[in-house]
Amino acid sequence: MTNKKEEFLRKFNDAFLKPDIPFILDSVTDDVEWEMVGDQTFHGKEELQKFFDNMDDSSKLLSTTIDAIITHGRKASVNGRMTMENKGAEEHYGFCDVYEFSGFKDPKIKKLTSYIVILKS
Repeated sequence: MTNKKEEFLRKFNDAFLKPDIPFILDSVTDDVEWEMVGDQTFHGKEELQKFFDNMDDSSKLLSTTIDAIITHGRKASVNGRMTMENKGAEEHYGFCDVYEFSGFKDPKIKKLTSYIVILKS
């Protein structure tokens, strides 16, 4: 049985496949912090919007498989695998996203920490 946060996190992850950028931006606070560990960190919704606006067509998310969603209070975690096309080549990754929500009633994502590793096979 899934709870409301698990359903939201599935929709949030699915939004990257479509891509549904308006849904993604509507799901975060104005002062969101999104750290892609070892790569870059976005501070605020405006920086995140600029990132999406400047994305080129050389890479595309092809599929996502969620292995587990764990929620507890204002925190949650999602882990799984994804396949991307990067400059014509297919690449496979494992990921774990750790979320912190703004509160309990109608929460938005306040902080997101993403760990992504390339899979060798």
